[in-house]
Amino acid sequence: MKIEQIYTGCIAQAAYYIESNGEAAIIDPLREVQPYLDRAAKDQAQIKYIFETHFHADFVSGHLDLAKKSGGKIVYGPTAKPGFEAIIAEDNQEFKVGHYTIRAIHTPGHTLESTCYLLIDENGKEHGIITGDTLFIGDVGRPDLAQTLVGDLTQEKLASYLFDSLRNKIMPLSDDLIVYPSHGAGSACGKNMSKETTDTLGNQKKTNYALRADMTREEFTKELLDGLGLPPAYFPQNVMLNIQGYESLDSILEKSNRGLTPKEFEMLANQSGAVILDVRHEDDYVKKHIPNSIFIGIHGNFAPWVGALLADVNQTLLLVTPEGREEETITRLSRVGFDHVLGYLKGGISAWEAAGFEIDSVQSIRPEQFAGELCPTSIVVDARKPSEFEAEHIENAINIPLDSINSNFSSIPKNKTFYLHCAGGYRSVIMASILKSRGYHDFINVEKGISGIRSVGVPLTQFVCPSTKK
Repeated sequence: MKIEQIYTGCIAQAAYYIESNGEAAIIDPLREVQPYLDRAAKDQAQIKYIFETHFHADFVSGHLDLAKKSGGKIVYGPTAKPGFEAIIAEDNQEFKVGHYTIRAIHTPGHTLESTCYLLIDENGKEHGIITGDTLFIGDVGRPDLAQTLVGDLTQEKLASYLFDSLRNKIMPLSDDLIVYPSHGAGSACGKNMSKETTDTLGNQKKTNYALRADMTREEFTKELLDGLGLPPAYFPQNVMLNIQGYESLDSILEKSNRGLTPKEFEMLANQSGAVILDVRHEDDYVKKHIPNSIFIGIHGNFAPWVGALLADVNQTLLLVTPEGREEETITRLSRVGFDHVLGYLKGGISAWEAAGFEIDSVQSIRPEQFAGELCPTSIVVDARKPSEFEAEHIENAINIPLDSINSNFSSIPKNKTFYLHCAGGYRSVIMASILKSRGYHDFINVEKGISGIRSVGVPLTQFVCPSTKK
């Protein structure tokens, strides 16, 4: 059996290509489907099925475009009710792909329709299992996403379903079975995912907290829900796109991939209410950018940050991109449902400046200068996650995680100059751009973040729980 994991790091997502005897299947495809068509063509294989493990929340799947272009049949698990033609598999229903068999195993919990796919070779040996968001390496899927669709569900009830799915459907399987999850570390669909993207089921039974054999239902629910923050605001919108359907990526690219002169760009910005999204490197943004533009660099976890911070997938966008990366930017935005790009600035920031339009910048200093200026009365805002902050931080720093900035402006120091930093310099510039767009200008960004601050000898402290203080 040929099984290939196609991993996309920027959204920590794994799709799968399976081929046997001239037939192929794709599981959980991304929005851009040409790589899957090319892969099948290389094997001279026909895509027979497009399996979906569930209605995804963190990205828009490519199932519709792939089915149209390949002729493959879309398959969902039991209870799924898509707004388009699809096979709704029964629990334990089997599908043939060449000499191999793919068995649908209904595993509700992450969502009600969540389904794993057991891979069986021509000799009847169970080789691996595609687990979607039911089972990750080191974690399991968060059980609160289906609440947005079914109002009487609680996360506790879904957690109970997941407890049963894992113990009755997954854990009885062979220890040598290879686990192929749909996400790795960095995804918001779980909280403790490993950087590893495959493992044996036997090893997961030993190391994954959620698979402890002696765990009660109550213990499972408590540990699963502990520390589980609110899902990103764009998740419900992506779910609905995956259920109801969406516009073809080809047509999105056709209408969005258009260069605009600075004058056209400026006019559209004023008339449309579009957000100007600058995706260049943070070092370039800090030096020169269009006033009130939002920075989210394409070299980082671009699409998830767009979804988390802009939130509304219907928001119109105007792009400032590195030269030659316009189509890539539009494609990556479409992965999380942001399909309303009006165009990009032709010639980039240099053309904007040459046309005489206003330029803004972010006041930034190197870690060495920060170390020289830091004193007991300095106000420092740390944009990292709470877990990062607790591990080490500057004494008396204020922790305002980037993903909470839109609901935490009341925590931003007013009428006082403050220093702003993150881990390496990416997130703090995103926060700086949002602050400036809201009228906050009295701050100084610290380049290279805590890694640079640590390297120049600034003392760092750890969070100590009040109950443990002596």
